[in-house]
Amino acid sequence: MANIAKFKALRPVRDKVHLVATRPYYSYKKNVLTAKLEDNPYTFLRIINPEFGNPIRTKPNSSKRFDMVKDRYRDFIEKGILINEESERLYLYRQSSSSNTCMGVIAGASVEEYLQKKIKIHEATLSSREAIFTNYLDIVGYNAEPVLLSYKGNNHTEAQLSELIKERPEYEFTTTDKIKHELWVLSVKQSDALQTCFKSIDEVYIADGHHRSASSAALFTEKGAQIPKSKNFLGYFVEESQLHIMAFNRLIKSLNKLTPSDFIGKLKKIGPVTKLLKGTAPKKNHVLNFYIDDLWYSLEIKHELIDTKHPVKSLDSNLLTELILKPILGIEDLKTSDEVDFLPGTFDANSFEIELKKKKFELGFMLFPANIQQIKAVADEGLYMPPKSTWVEPKLRSGLTIYNIHE
Repeated sequence: MANIAKFKALRPVRDKVHLVATRPYYSYKKNVLTAKLEDNPYTFLRIINPEFGNPIRTKPNSSKRFDMVKDRYRDFIEKGILINEESERLYLYRQSSSSNTCMGVIAGASVEEYLQKKIKIHEATLSSREAIFTNYLDIVGYNAEPVLLSYKGNNHTEAQLSELIKERPEYEFTTTDKIKHELWVLSVKQSDALQTCFKSIDEVYIADGHHRSASSAALFTEKGAQIPKSKNFLGYFVEESQLHIMAFNRLIKSLNKLTPSDFIGKLKKIGPVTKLLKGTAPKKNHVLNFYIDDLWYSLEIKHELIDTKHPVKSLDSNLLTELILKPILGIEDLKTSDEVDFLPGTFDANSFEIELKKKKFELGFMLFPANIQQIKAVADEGLYMPPKSTWVEPKLRSGLTIYNIHE
């Protein structure tokens, strides 16, 4: 049973929503980020980058930096850029691009259900990063970017959602990345009906946002009695078929003192290697396409090397690590090694090749993406996928609906 919670969102005034809502700051190149901060006084980036235009300098991820974030946040409220909903509600959000359309519910997700493993995870979190996020949330007092959550829908739930979006949205705007954004603010009555409807959903999975959900759970565990609103975290609930799941590809800096010919020779023991006429992503599971010495090749992993019954060991990201990166290239830990970098599947083969050459790496692997059933199988077993196994869209905007835990 999925318990979704209504909340009083802080959200931008209608005439400034397209200026306020933003991609996460880390997704911008440095020069683009600077330009946005300079040119747009309303961008949410000014809240999460509080030192811009400020002579005060603080340490990254310090409590003093987070205090400055909170001050900028309050300043946006005082100036009327952000307004507070008068009553608790649910929100529908649709994001449309040329490749995918995704519509779901923005609501509070239950921390207790997360702790009881009813909201399932497939990724391990770093304790140090989780602690930073928990301190941040405690000081600034809000969630500004929803955790992306998936569920398997049913006819009744999806029919109700389809009916609700027939009304005109409160927000409708397109951003410079050619993505259209629409937000519906449901009435209290509509919200109550949708809450009831979601109780028929059996299982919920985190698709993206493991550290944000873990930090919310940590704060609730530590201070739930003092911060009642911390019992929920901001979530975006999407029917699983609408997710766009792409591979996370690998760039390798060096060949561990091997020649390209020697390296390919070692790969032939893992499976047939075929030279490709041009670069392309793999078309099926257990095939790895790789670029080396200005040429593209395909490796099909031998069936006997694949533990098809194990949800993690059968993943291509794990096979690449266990059969090639560790034993041949000496890369033991993907989280810490400076020999490996990652590119999302949004880069096609040509862009992948350009990026590899720009970074002066010697080797690159493109993988076939995992599907939602593989991800759920890992989560159902209480296991974790290898680091950077999936790139999941939609990527959500910060500052569109803000969940205030210090309300």
